[in-house]
Amino acid sequence: MRSWAGRIAAIGFGLALCMPIMRPALVSWPTPVALAVAQTSEERTPRTIRVGKEYPVKTITAAARLARDGDTVEIAAGDYVGDTAVAVWTQGNLEIRGINGRPRLVAAGQAVEGKGIWVIRGGDIVVENIEFTGARVPDRNGAGIRLDRGKVTIRRCVFTDNENGMLVGNDPSTILEIEDSEFGDNGAGDGQSHNLYVGTIQRFVVQGSYFHRARLGHLLKTRAQDNLIKYNRLSDEPGGRASYELEFPFGGLAHVVGNLIEQSEGTENSTIVSFGAEGYKWPRNELYLSHNTIVNNRAMGGVFIRVYQGSAYVKAINNILVGKGDLDIRSRGQEVSEDRRVDLNDFVLPGRFDFRPKKASRAAGTAKDPGEAGGMSLRPTREYTYPVGTAPLPPTRSLIPGAFQNVAK
Repeated sequence: MRSWAGRIAAIGFGLALCMPIMRPALVSWPTPVALAVAQTSEERTPRTIRVGKEYPVKTITAAARLARDGDTVEIAAGDYVGDTAVAVWTQGNLEIRGINGRPRLVAAGQAVEGKGIWVIRGGDIVVENIEFTGARVPDRNGAGIRLDRGKVTIRRCVFTDNENGMLVGNDPSTILEIEDSEFGDNGAGDGQSHNLYVGTIQRFVVQGSYFHRARLGHLLKTRAQDNLIKYNRLSDEPGGRASYELEFPFGGLAHVVGNLIEQSEGTENSTIVSFGAEGYKWPRNELYLSHNTIVNNRAMGGVFIRVYQGSAYVKAINNILVGKGDLDIRSRGQEVSEDRRVDLNDFVLPGRFDFRPKKASRAAGTAKDPGEAGGMSLRPTREYTYPVGTAPLPPTRSLIPGAFQNVAK
């Protein structure tokens, strides 16, 4: 008969035989891509994801899948073609920018969701220093960027040779702001696609930007409720065949201040600025034009500003009108004063779009105080600079009519 100690030892030995054999855990090392975007233990620490041939993340498509709210995506200069360029962005508080030059995104027959090179429907997103080109889709509405919803800032970007430079949907909470960017040679050639087409969104702001040579469509078309168009160049230029240079088909609240707006000889639409062509859809429909230089190079003349009959109110002050043309304003109320008609020879070099007035020009006279309208000052505080951007004006400076406040000697 075994002692109690022997019995306990035997039981312990039997239990040991029943226990699984413990082996060291296998470690799976992360891939280079995972290492490039690895998060800290905090999980929400913002990261910087770098894209390019010298980085672990090689394509913009992969970066869009990896990015999370609060991250920054830096894209190295170079060409990203086809399925290396297309992406859907759904994040919030995201910055996407080109570094070491401007990366060029070439569609080459590829599109996401049948819409374009990029689709954005996130939160607060900034896109900076990137070029979008070649977007085409079967319905002929391919866009460099298709903005479905969100608050988006576009800064120092280029959109060229797309069916739409940008196409913005109709989400009523969307806000789009564009700074110092270029939209040129976009359009499918059907008159239904444009350099920039903004849907029925909450607010649209653009300044310091250059719109030119849309292919039968408009240089800029916006259905937004609230519009601020300041210190831009919208010019169809020699050989251009754009339709409207600036259109607000649903009316809305529109401040148009300090812009150079030019219609080419070859245009297929005699109207330069149009307001309310499809009826007035917003509670407030007010158009304020101050210190713009509006040029009609169409030999047969045309309409500088056309406002359709209805509930709209229009104020135009301190604008310069160049070339043949009339005003066609049929709104319920209007204040059109101090607009000055001058000739091309009143400017420094209009053939090269230098519309600074000559010192002895009729355009160089003193302007009237434009005051405020729609809750905003109509006095320009900056002016457009070539090819994109703006320069500040001294706050105490007396103003002259038109978009350019520096008189050539």
